[in-house]
Amino acid sequence: MAIANLKDVYVDQLQDIFSACHQSSKVTAELKDKADNSELQDALSAGVKGIENGMEVLRSIIKAHDADPKGEFCKGMEGLVKEARSHGIEQDIDDADARDAMIITQYQRMAHYAIAGYGCLVAFARRLELNDEADRLQDCLNETYEGDRHMTDIAMGGVNKAAV
Repeated sequence: MAIANLKDVYVDQLQDIFSACHQSSKVTAELKDKADNSELQDALSAGVKGIENGMEVLRSIIKAHDADPKGEFCKGMEGLVKEARSHGIEQDIDDADARDAMIITQYQRMAHYAIAGYGCLVAFARRLELNDEADRLQDCLNETYEGDRHMTDIAMGGVNKAAV
């Protein structure tokens, strides 16, 4: 698709973050299976649900613009997913608490990518006066921020201390 204006950028980036969410959902479920801390496992399960909810919002918005949700492949998230698998799942880490600390790190990197994407989408939607879409995307952004903060709380509340 040729990019001619902000609406084209908006649709392109909707598709990109849809791809990012699709990729991160799968690896987040894998990270949950490797986590030892029950609070972390629960947070990762909630993360998968939140990502999937965001994908439904994105899917409906993209389709409303007569575009294919799978019209882009997010290379940025592809790299983050490879890192998450390499460091959080496949890496030889003997200590369960240290692995949990690594899992939180990898999850938060992916979440920060999503935060950047959703933030841009909200700004684009507002500029395009697509206020209903902007509100729905803002809800996705808020949920992603909340998941990120919860991971920080888990890390600071005990995982990092236990990993020392």
